[in-house]
Amino acid sequence: MIAAALLHPDVSTKVVDRFRSSGTEIKIQDTLEHSENCSAVLIFGGDGTVHRHLAQLHQYKNPTLVVPTGSGNDFARALGIRSIDIALRAWKQFCLDGKNFKDIDLGVIRAGSKETLFCCVAGVGMDAEANARANRMPPWLKSRGGYVLAALQSLIAFKPTEMNITADGREIRRSAFFIAVGNALSYGGGMKVTPQATLDDGLLDICLVSRMNKLKLLCWVPTIFFGKHLHLNEVEYFQARQIAIEAERKLDLYADGDCAAQTPIQIGLIRRGLRVIVPALPS
Repeated sequence: MIAAALLHPDVSTKVVDRFRSSGTEIKIQDTLEHSENCSAVLIFGGDGTVHRHLAQLHQYKNPTLVVPTGSGNDFARALGIRSIDIALRAWKQFCLDGKNFKDIDLGVIRAGSKETLFCCVAGVGMDAEANARANRMPPWLKSRGGYVLAALQSLIAFKPTEMNITADGREIRRSAFFIAVGNALSYGGGMKVTPQATLDDGLLDICLVSRMNKLKLLCWVPTIFFGKHLHLNEVEYFQARQIAIEAERKLDLYADGDCAAQTPIQIGLIRRGLRVIVPALPS
């Protein structure tokens, strides 16, 4: 079997050696171009690394193993892969019988003629500004509470914005801090903003946070790690197959940790758009 390995620039090639075994050839590559003969793909990095290769992963439909070696590993956690050791066991099982994989949905963002795929969460508003701040932090800080720090900084600076939202024909107009659209349940290194989301149900989970007292919002931010924010009156949580978002001023949309578009945007789903290797179920 031939497999392609895609690495974040900060990841040492030595970690790939743990995944080499007899009968399996792993080629370290920059992209998946000309990888038609590869039977599988290993990605060593975090959500941003996965995001940057999603278009090719969707195109080739290679079974893909995500090895969590980034600052934010929310997608790997959503797949049940919480450590390199768990990823290694899943890989060995796949090399043995090739059965521990499943097909999951992908989110798709449309802004004008541009389409961008995402696997975890897309956000507009305060959380997008927090993401931008976190991306400017050194990696050691970003992976150790940097997202929370960035969220608190953005809370102070961000002003709620009028948003027009259409979700499966339902129209909503709110002055909001942010809206998060989840294919997976968390972002920012474990912040469960859409805690009821699953990767293969054909639905987007949407969390809309309307205008509230900033002191109340400040107290609320830590609860997002436990998904407890849904109890707030200012939080609306629902599901939809498609959603369109407009705002009174241009707002950046961040997806999987990267800036992907600006409002107005539409977000939908590609059913079973990605094939992933997952931990084998106990026999």
